[in-house]
Amino acid sequence: QVQLVESGGGSVQAGGSLTLACAASGYILKTGCMGWFRQAPGKERRGVASIYIGSGNTFLGDSDQGRIAISQDNAKNTVYLRMNSLSPEDTAMYYCAYRAWNNGGYCLLRPDEYNYWGQGTQVTVSS
Repeated sequence: QVQLVESGGGSVQAGGSLTLACAASGYILKTGCMGWFRQAPGKERRGVASIYIGSGNTFLGDSDQGRIAISQDNAKNTVYLRMNSLSPEDTAMYYCAYRAWNNGGYCLLRPDEYNYWGQGTQVTVSS
């Protein structure tokens, strides 16, 4: 079993930055992927960034290039999501997720392929 706990959300003004953290516990495999997803009210959950645990290779959603970074601290079993230049459109609940396998060395951002989820952390960006 795997448990994921997100932290670091909050309220920030447009243009600001936040770093979210996801602490993982349980049986985490290096063949797996950790991903960050977000869901705004009335919208579908979509992928923001992912990381292949074994190699540290990262993958970003198309709309997040340049201002988003995902990283991991293997000693702490923690994955981070750094977001810069935040706008009100980034307001959403942010979730981290884990799956025990990868797509041939890639970690695609398909929510239905992740089977462990945290409870989420709210990010609110005001203009």
